[in-house]
Amino acid sequence: MSITTERKSELVKEFAPTEGSTGSPEVQVAILSTRISALTEHFKVHKKDEHSRRGLYRLISRRRKLLDYVKSKDENRYRDLITRLGLRR
Repeated sequence: MSITTERKSELVKEFAPTEGSTGSPEVQVAILSTRISALTEHFKVHKKDEHSRRGLYRLISRRRKLLDYVKSKDENRYRDLITRLGLRR
């Protein structure tokens, strides 16, 4: 499931550390989290969709790696990002 360009630009404005930094880990994690939540809703209806489930696992893995990277660079940025996205802890 993809997200609309309007939603993506909203996420960039909200999570970018500087104006227009679309490639920052914070923005990438926010976009991945939005896609993951959309796929999670998809699986509530389509329980046997194993091909999309593999894609979901790939998105989760990519988000985990980006979060690990942010944590290794700056623990405070990591905690702030987790809090703003409403992820664990």
